[in-house]
Amino acid sequence: MKINNLIWFVPLITILSSCAVVRQGEVGVKRRIGKMSPNILQPGPVPFNPFITTIIKMPIRTVNVEISSNLPSKEGLNVSAVISILYRIQPEKAPAILENIGVNYEDIVISSVFRSAAADVCSRFYAKDMHSAERASIEKAITEQMRELLAPRGFDIQAVLLKNIQLPAGLARAVEEKLEAEQDAQRMEFLLDREKKEAQRKVIEAQGIRDSQKVISEGLTDQIIKWQSLEVFKQLSQSPNSKIIITDGKVPMLIDDNKK
Repeated sequence: MKINNLIWFVPLITILSSCAVVRQGEVGVKRRIGKMSPNILQPGPVPFNPFITTIIKMPIRTVNVEISSNLPSKEGLNVSAVISILYRIQPEKAPAILENIGVNYEDIVISSVFRSAAADVCSRFYAKDMHSAERASIEKAITEQMRELLAPRGFDIQAVLLKNIQLPAGLARAVEEKLEAEQDAQRMEFLLDREKKEAQRKVIEAQGIRDSQKVISEGLTDQIIKWQSLEVFKQLSQSPNSKIIITDGKVPMLIDDNKK
């Protein structure tokens, strides 16, 4: 009975070991007796002869590789940073990558090309530029230089991102002091602008009051003054309170008899 089970077990193991599964986001490459096949294997089950053939799987989705490096600056300083390199393998180039570079392509090609490109680009910028708006320009320049060198070899460099940038201690403090001074200058400029606008508002207000008073004074003719006086006399005559009115016929002066 045990012998019969063994007879069935050995072929089953052989069948299972002669089938590989290429997953989504991967391509497979057959290596038969040490020779790479130029064709790529799409996701799905792949039958093969386990005695003479090996299936090598390679990711074709976007991969993030992080490198810690000291970047040289234009003034000769070293800026410590963590760099993320986003790249993907061109599927049709997978066999050539395995044949010409091997499976350790990140260490052999990608990191080496990055260090060369980063040294070339960063040496054209000051250290403080890596901590300012110029960082985007540095990232773009490194990405373009890596893309130019690696695209023919089957690698699509999508982005290079500088992270965790640490400037030398003295330079970092100088940058902070400069930013503080710029913020103080902007704050002072805002206060001066506000005071200037307030002064302009007061001038406009004073001009408006002056102009209104001028219009009123120019409109007060003798006839208007006499008419206003008559109106006042009329209102006083209608009042029920006892009062004494002294006037020269032009301007009334009221003496309240009830006030003690």
